[in-house]
Amino acid sequence: MDQAATARAYYRALDEHDYDLLTDLLTESFAHDRSDRRIEGRERFVRFMRDERPQTDTSHPIDGVYTGESGVVVEGRLLDGDGEQITTFADVFSFVDGEIDAIRTYTK
Repeated sequence: MDQAATARAYYRALDEHDYDLLTDLLTESFAHDRSDRRIEGRERFVRFMRDERPQTDTSHPIDGVYTGESGVVVEGRLLDGDGEQITTFADVFSFVDGEIDAIRTYTK
């Protein structure tokens, strides 16, 4: 799977609550940085997404995927269960050996 496809699979895993797929997409040392927190480690991140995130009934429509030598940037929207927009985001993905090693999230 190329990097853009891997990034798309990440959102599919979140939206479909497929935590086995999510685990398979991430390196063991995965880190997620966003303005309100940093989560380090694949198992910790998957546990947060499965058991601790404030809203689990969300979706992530993707508006653009941009690839470059250093990784992938995905632009999209976070919607609640009723389809109402919560925020827009840009996620910057870094990869190691085809797996997602880090994501830096910017929201508006």
